[in-house]
Amino acid sequence: MFEHVKLALRALRIPSVAERELAYLNQSVSRYDLEQRQRQIDAGLFRH
Repeated sequence: MFEHVKLALRALRIPSVAERELAYLNQSVSRYDLEQRQRQIDAGLFRH
């Protein structure tokens, strides 16, 4: 029973800013795309 509750809570958890940034970087398709994404993150894309 507790395992079902744990699974439900994990599904509802909101990813942290660092996790979202890492996921965004992992979606890059080339080195140049990665560099551009890093610049966007450094400029504050995910942090307001």
